[in-house]
Amino acid sequence: MGFTNEEVLRMAEELNVKFVRLQFTDIFGVLKNVAIPAAQLQKALEGEIQFDGSSIEGFVRIEESDMNLRPDPDTFVTLPWRPKEGAVARMICDVYNPDGEPFEGCPRGRLKKVIAEAGEMGYFMNAGPEAEFFLFYTDEEGNPTLNTHDKAGYFDMTPADLAENARRDMVLTLSDMGFEVEASHHEVAPGQHEIDFKYAEALVTADSLATFRLVVRTVAQRHGLHASFMAKPIFGINGSGMHTHMSLFKGEDNIFYAPDREHELSNEAMSFIAGLLEHAPAFTAITNPTVNSYKRLVPGYEAPVYIAWSKRNRSPLVRIPARRGLGTRVELRSPDPTCNPYLALAVMLKAGLDGIKKGLTPPPSEERNIYAMSENERRASNIFSLPDSLAGTLAELEKDEVIREALGEHIWERFREAKLIEWNNFRTAVHEWEVNKYLAKF
Repeated sequence: MGFTNEEVLRMAEELNVKFVRLQFTDIFGVLKNVAIPAAQLQKALEGEIQFDGSSIEGFVRIEESDMNLRPDPDTFVTLPWRPKEGAVARMICDVYNPDGEPFEGCPRGRLKKVIAEAGEMGYFMNAGPEAEFFLFYTDEEGNPTLNTHDKAGYFDMTPADLAENARRDMVLTLSDMGFEVEASHHEVAPGQHEIDFKYAEALVTADSLATFRLVVRTVAQRHGLHASFMAKPIFGINGSGMHTHMSLFKGEDNIFYAPDREHELSNEAMSFIAGLLEHAPAFTAITNPTVNSYKRLVPGYEAPVYIAWSKRNRSPLVRIPARRGLGTRVELRSPDPTCNPYLALAVMLKAGLDGIKKGLTPPPSEERNIYAMSENERRASNIFSLPDSLAGTLAELEKDEVIREALGEHIWERFREAKLIEWNNFRTAVHEWEVNKYLAKF
């Protein structure tokens, strides 16, 4: 869109905006905001709004707490669920140090750095995520339960899909905010849904994902439901993933497409795939960042745990959808929607670019159903698995200099520290399963 500051001020006045939410994420992808009256919008656009960075997890210590927010004019939009009279708008911000330098711990800033690296190579990346979520009933006090609102299945319709009205309102709200929604449907598990919006340049996609999660949860609440992006909320049924489609362009040309080559995939596409496979054990810490993420990444529930690629089947980590030409793309199937969208896209792009820089070659395409192969068959084909726990992928993250560079020292260090604490808290807790299993027996 390319709004100027003056255009934002004019739109705010024409739309009768009274408050503006300046939004950003912490390093874990949790959306934060500073609300200002519209009279302060000029000041905000000039980067003069400060906040206490020491109160944001993973940012800075108390002695270096002052941080500046610089809103991106292109992200100005009013919130459709707020009143038209006395409207509320939002803008997504980059975080800066008081000296005017970009803050190294700003996730949006880290993605911008990797995008700039791609730009130096002549590329820009388009990305299209498919974020799944569950809708649950709430109890009398408004707290979420694990009771799903329906018993429907994949692509089912009313009356089985009781959340169709809620999902319709989500789509309409997203459309009002400028999203081009391509599809919405019930997913495989009871209470599970997916809304897909059109791919876009990586930074726009990350901004859209942060907004998408806010919209889905807000609209669900207004329907008396709780929307959860937790990777595996219920044992025994599929978890929620965020399959992510990626393609690299030079100008108007999709550089992944090469009609005269095997699979109609260019050398760059093959090397991008190889880079994803090479760095997957480490970047999984970012794309699947919770203890619970690894309850989804287990065989038997359509989750991609095997480090391989295929031009058609869905059992490997990376799949190449059938469409060719401008639609040629790589689909990474492991991420889940609890990730920080900025950091997740940053490490995925960085991994692929590293494959191109080094001219990596992936193994042959695996067209067998890997889920049905024995462990010996997989080992004979050099097909290995993603780490099976948060601790395992943090150990891989420790060793991967490319992913470390994508995150920057600040985020790399603080993310690891916080996630090791999370793992140790989980590891030392006594869980209901253990009590049921052992208390009476021993």
